[in-house]
Order: sequence, then structure tokens, then C-alpha cells
Amino acid sequence: MRVKVISRSTDEFTRERSQDLQKVFRNYDPGLRSQEKAVEYTRALNAAKLEKIFAKPFIGAMDGHIDAVSCMAKNPNHLKAIFSGSMDGDIRLWDIAARKTVCQFPGHQGAVRGLTTSTDGDLLVSCGVDCTVRLWKVPMLKMVDTSEHTGDSSQPSAVYTWKHAFWGADHQWDGNLFATVGAQVDIWDPNRSEPVNSFEWGKDTVLSVRFDPGDCNILITSASDRSLTLYDLRMSSPATKLIMKTRCNSVCWNPREPMNFTAANEDTNCYSFDARKLNEAKIVHKGHVSAVMDIDYSPTGREFVTGSYDRTVRIFNYLGDHSREIYHTKRMQRVFCVKYTYDGTYLVSGSDDTNLRLWKSKASEQLGVLLPRERKKQEYLDAVKERYKHLPEVKRIVRHRHLPKPIYKAANLRRTMIEAENRKEERRRKHSAPGSMPVQPFRKRRIIKEVE
Repeated sequence: MRVKVISRSTDEFTRERSQDLQKVFRNYDPGLRSQEKAVEYTRALNAAKLEKIFAKPFIGAMDGHIDAVSCMAKNPNHLKAIFSGSMDGDIRLWDIAARKTVCQFPGHQGAVRGLTTSTDGDLLVSCGVDCTVRLWKVPMLKMVDTSEHTGDSSQPSAVYTWKHAFWGADHQWDGNLFATVGAQVDIWDPNRSEPVNSFEWGKDTVLSVRFDPGDCNILITSASDRSLTLYDLRMSSPATKLIMKTRCNSVCWNPREPMNFTAANEDTNCYSFDARKLNEAKIVHKGHVSAVMDIDYSPTGREFVTGSYDRTVRIFNYLGDHSREIYHTKRMQRVFCVKYTYDGTYLVSGSDDTNLRLWKSKASEQLGVLLPRERKKQEYLDAVKERYKHLPEVKRIVRHRHLPKPIYKAANLRRTMIEAENRKEERRRKHSAPGSMPVQPFRKRRIIKEVE
């Protein structure tokens, strides 16, 4: 006679120490759990609701400027440091963790329009409407105890006066040259008092400039003549010019896909382009109800943040046509500049009400150190939400955002106007000769022409 006995080793289910977790044995046979999908759906629903309950993105405001914040720059040497410039010529270095001013850089006699730091983080370049470019030695900050105000920094290491006012500046990602824009595009070497190269295409003011992260010789500018222009420092003239129906206030390259860039436009949308094919936009990112003033990509290149004249900050997926998050406060006025921190965890916005504001990039993310079990639990809940996001109840909760009444009404009005315009165009097409009014995709509709 054959007898089956249960044989277990005590080592398999006995804890070695009292602090260890109790081992749990599970049979993953799907036949044993007929209600597994229903249970997971309930978990996804509860996770979506809890995410809304714990969504508190605003961390704090940093006040100290006495005029509107016009531009910002990150410090590559310190994760929690950021520079800001205001319309009264004041430049400050902030400790984000303490939310205090570490030091000031006095000297500009007008609005500071451009701030950028060198690749090694030791040099700060500022320029403004007083026609000067100033180079500052960034102090070696302890960045530990900012309870004592460090006060003013030393005098600028160099002051270069030029023929016209400046509207923006950017430094090469890998190199020692920097560019300034205004009446023309000027390329500077920090050791020379005059530009080493200048580019000009038309007579309109150039508003912003960004160097390509993948190729330090390529840069892009946006100008008041509604153009986006690509320059190559190895050539004697600009490479390509794209003219749109409305002007772009700012432009930013994707750091992980350096052939792609996104432009923040005056017509409330953002347009993502491939620099190799400029005759149509890859994606049109919609959501704002007023002009988009600034844009900055996350270090991962998967998301970007925009600040708008409608007093909101929005976060977009780089492939998404609508924002995944919208941030606003009662006190925040028109947003002129936004930045992601170098770890992609926080956002900093500078607005017309003289304040810098610190936000979480994920509204419901828990601050501080997470235990491994907490992190795994959160990853599981995120995966469950992702799996059931298409179901109506989960989708409704995840997508819902509370908007201020003026923005909500403006969005509804804008939607009504777009629908009326589409109806009008459709009726015109129906009453025209076949083929005389071809359907033009929206990605090409805002582009006038490309000039080589």
C-alpha cells in the first residue's frame, strides 16, 4: 500500500530573525481565482480615487524679487540650486530645499532676459535690455546651512557691452561657447569681449535660443517674424527657416531624442517637430487657453512642462496631444518661465507676481524615502491603473481636473469657436467643386512655408 504524506522543511517557512517578513506561499494558478479581474478592477478604482485624495502638488513659494520673474537657469553642480532673473535687473541664486536666497548678483540696469550656466556650472552668463552681457563666477556653495544670508556675490568677472538689447541666452551642452539673441544671433567666447560669430536673417527681433544637446554646433531660434530658424556654427549662414502663422515664444530640444524639438506658440498650442522634416508638426499639444510663454523638457525626455499667460502650468507627455496635469493657485499670475529640476522630480515656475513656485512633477507622489515594500505597492497600483485606464469609471476619475472658473469658461468658449470654424469649413467644402478645397491636417495648417 502506497501512502502520501506531507513533508515540509521548517527552514522554508521559519523566519531567521524576528524582524524578517513572514514568508507567504501562493499558488498562481488562474483557475483558483475566478474573481481576480473583478478584484483588480476594484483596486484600480480605489487607487485612482486615492491618487486624487493625495494630489497635493504645490510645495511652496520662494519670494524675494520685487518685480516679475523673467527667466531662470539650472545649476549643473547642485541639484537643489536654481538661478532666477527679474524685470528690475535682480539675479538670485536659490536653495530649493530651504526655499531661500543664497546670494544675489547685482549689476543689470534693466530687465534680465537671458540666464544660462556653463557646462561645468562654474560660470553664469546673464544678459538683458541694458545691452550688456555679464559673466559671473558662481560661488562654491556649501548649500547646507542657508540660515545665514550669504548676501551679494562679488562683482562680475567680465562685462561686455554690445550694440543692441538682448532677449535670450543659452550655453552649449558640451563646449565653451554661448549664444545671445536680440537684433541678431551672436556667438560668444567667454574669453573675448566681442562675438566670435554673428548670424542675421531678416530684421525682426529674435526671442529665444537653444543649443542642440546632441550636436553642440546646431542651435534653433524663434523670432517675432513668426519664424523658427536652424543655425549651424560650421556654416557661414543660417540653414533652414520655418515660418508659422503665429510666433513662437520659446523652444526646447528633447534631451533624449536630440533631433526633435517642441515650440511654445502664441496660439495656445505647442508643436513638436522633427528637425529633419519641418513641413509638418509631429504632434500638436493642446490645452492652454492663452499664449504659451515657456517650455522645458524633463531630463528623461518623456515629458515637458509649459507655462502660460493663462496663469497655469501644464505637464504634457512628449507623445500626448493633451496635458496630463494642470497646476494653478489663486495667487499665481501670468507664468513667464518654467524649469524641470535635473532629477525630474520637481518643477519650478516663475510668474508675474514676483514669486518662484516649487511643484511636484507627480502630484500625488510621496516625498521622502520610500521603503521597498511601499515602492513595490505603488508600482503595483500604477500597473493596475494602467491596465484598467480604458474603463469608463477609472478613466473619468483619472482624467478629471478642477479648473478655475475663468479658465474653464475660456476653454469652453474656445472649443465652441473651433467647432464652429470646422462646421463652416465643412459646409464650404460641400458647396465647392470636388477637389478645390482639399482637407489639410491640423499639423500642417499652422505652417506657412519652409525657406532653405
